[in-house]
Amino acid sequence: MFSKFHHIFDAFSPKERRMFQDTCLVFAFALFFYGVNAFYGATILAPVPGGSYTEGVVGQPIAINPLIAGTNDPDRDLMEISFSDLTELAERYTPDDTHRIWTVVLKENLHWSDGEPLTSDDIIFTLETIQNPDTHSPAFAGWQGVVAERLSEREVRFTLKTPYAFFSHNLASLKITPEHVFSTIPAANLRLSDYNLEPVGSGPYSFAGYEKRRDGFVTDYHFVASPYYSGEAPLIKELSFKFFPNYQEAINAFNQRHIDGLGGIAPQDVDAVRINHRVAELAIPRYYAVFINQTTSLQLREKEVRTALDTAIDRAEILTVALENRGLPVGGPLTPGIEGYDAEIGAGARFLPDATNAALDAAGWLLGDDGVRRKTIQGNELRLAFELVVPDIAFLVKTAEVLAERWKNVGIEITTTILSPTEVANDVVKTRNYQLLMFGNILNMNPDIFSFWHSSEKFRPGLNLSVYENKSVDTLLEAIRREFNVEKREEQIRELERLIDADKPAVFLFSPYYLYLAPKNLGGLENPQVSSPANRFQNVAEWYLKTARVFR
Repeated sequence: MFSKFHHIFDAFSPKERRMFQDTCLVFAFALFFYGVNAFYGATILAPVPGGSYTEGVVGQPIAINPLIAGTNDPDRDLMEISFSDLTELAERYTPDDTHRIWTVVLKENLHWSDGEPLTSDDIIFTLETIQNPDTHSPAFAGWQGVVAERLSEREVRFTLKTPYAFFSHNLASLKITPEHVFSTIPAANLRLSDYNLEPVGSGPYSFAGYEKRRDGFVTDYHFVASPYYSGEAPLIKELSFKFFPNYQEAINAFNQRHIDGLGGIAPQDVDAVRINHRVAELAIPRYYAVFINQTTSLQLREKEVRTALDTAIDRAEILTVALENRGLPVGGPLTPGIEGYDAEIGAGARFLPDATNAALDAAGWLLGDDGVRRKTIQGNELRLAFELVVPDIAFLVKTAEVLAERWKNVGIEITTTILSPTEVANDVVKTRNYQLLMFGNILNMNPDIFSFWHSSEKFRPGLNLSVYENKSVDTLLEAIRREFNVEKREEQIRELERLIDADKPAVFLFSPYYLYLAPKNLGGLENPQVSSPANRFQNVAEWYLKTARVFR
């Protein structure tokens, strides 16, 4: 057959030969592009396993142990990848009709990262150790009155003293620890165990080793994908952490490509990043506010004065100056994404300087020659002059500057006292010794804000920083915890927001985004609302660096 084509080709004239060759070439190109298009039409780009990733962290790990770990961010980061919470390990978890009894059934064939079986005994051990006063667990208060009972190797029954509408959130925050590792250690000695730095967990990654300097500074932690993880196997096979004493050194390491990711960067530091990158903005249920302690000042007991503090400020301006618009304005005790959030209250768009001046005039607070308003109360001339305590954090100090200027415009004088965060927490918050305090509240992913606003929480260790008391608010806070009908509960939550807004116990400011630097080729990292900075790793098993085309 080919010889016949050869003879035919030889019979062509030179011009016919060129035309034939050109036609064949066009046909070949068309066939090639048709095949490519057909391949792309029949396939999709999908993540594939492989690669390694290095996370930068500012600070030091102390105890990678859910039984004793507190608010130290490096500990919480490493726990998030190495330990699973109870809802991840559960096949199902359900309450009975009274919502006092919850039954948890574990998945089959669960194992710890050292290959030992994970059973209901580990759950009971975890809860009982947290409840043991000798452990001094930061989770102690949240689990009082809960009894765990073993039903079988895979089943546990939790019995609550009183029904709690958000108990499933408690289960989702309970990271299980291995009984076979810690049960022989007295609770008071748990902090001495080497396993606090060499975790045996059930998360997507298992501990492979760490490195430290001779002075004890931990420089690196290494993890590998765990073969015993109960979920889908992680796509990134090796995950490491490098630790730095400050963000300047961490950013330098990012610019030199010594690390791939860095969380918690300040908005002002984003411009210092020189290499190609992406900035993920993660919403966290937290807000900053100026808490008003009415017990320290006759002036602050007047609602007109508290209202003036609220309506004289421009939250949009504060977001721009302090956070470079990397956050959300907040006008109430809840943040967007939480059940019952009232956007009308929460948006906080109520900058009314003219109305503020008029309201203060009407309330008898008149401008003096020094530009500060004053009024005679109980025979004493009082000035609208207050001290504002601010933690020494750059964006909060900038916020305080804007607030002081705006309040000055309506005749309110502010003296700003800047203290270290440690001083604020230990010397100011504990004693409630302030008139105005700029501080942050971190919420759960639910509307239970009892600890922040109930009158029983006015003093240490409570978190009611405004020393606020309203019986109607107390009643609603208690009712919301017991209401299982979602529609009724949302009505109660909105009424709660309206009451707090009407009383003006605080000037709510903003909710900053958690900023996360990552390489552009990192896939699987979304921008969801997460409950804490460590929860940026909540879907770390789905992160990927490599892709390939696969048939649909």
